[in-house]
Amino acid sequence: MGITTFEELLEKQKKEASGQRLEMLGRDLSGTKKLVETVLLPTLKTLDGIILEHEIVSQSGVRIYIDAMYPPLLAAFESDGFVAHGENLTRDKFSFERMRVRTITVGGFRYVPYSNDELDKRAEACRRTVYELLGRYGSVPRSKLSKLPVYEREILRFGMTLNDSFSLAEASECLLLSQRSTSQTLHRMVEKQLLIPTGTGGIRYHGYFLSGMAISYFQ
Repeated sequence: MGITTFEELLEKQKKEASGQRLEMLGRDLSGTKKLVETVLLPTLKTLDGIILEHEIVSQSGVRIYIDAMYPPLLAAFESDGFVAHGENLTRDKFSFERMRVRTITVGGFRYVPYSNDELDKRAEACRRTVYELLGRYGSVPRSKLSKLPVYEREILRFGMTLNDSFSLAEASECLLLSQRSTSQTLHRMVEKQLLIPTGTGGIRYHGYFLSGMAISYFQ
């Protein structure tokens, strides 16, 4: 069984760390703990693969640390409080924060920041971001998604990247299939209640969007 608590993850990584990273792991990580427990564990189902206080080096040689790195998605997750990064932000600190974001981006990572207020008040919206990343770039280990036919999986991943419905033409372009073949796949997914059609009904629909059942395949 994988790692399922923040405390277990932290202790394991303290044993493997040294130098400044070990020092960073010994600081107050209450914000990171909230991020992990509110967003990452509910969406990923396991903390295996999460790296706390991941170290990268900027072009100027400055070492910076990312709250929680998840290499399978190349995602750099961070949690910040308003006081720490708002009220006390000097010009030098502001410039340093911009350099951090550039360094993360140049390193090929997807920067995914959250505020503590978002984690407290909009937890589901925060988790939705991770589901969208999974839909676009990966899948949850042992996901029900793997049991679906390949074209249906790709439609669900495509749908998770959108905040709106999609058309037959867009789905056809996604699958690189003819509209006739794509239409057959979409109709099967409607019958399975994975897609909800929009439009007049019958054999022609104006568009489709994911059902709650479809979204559950990423949870």
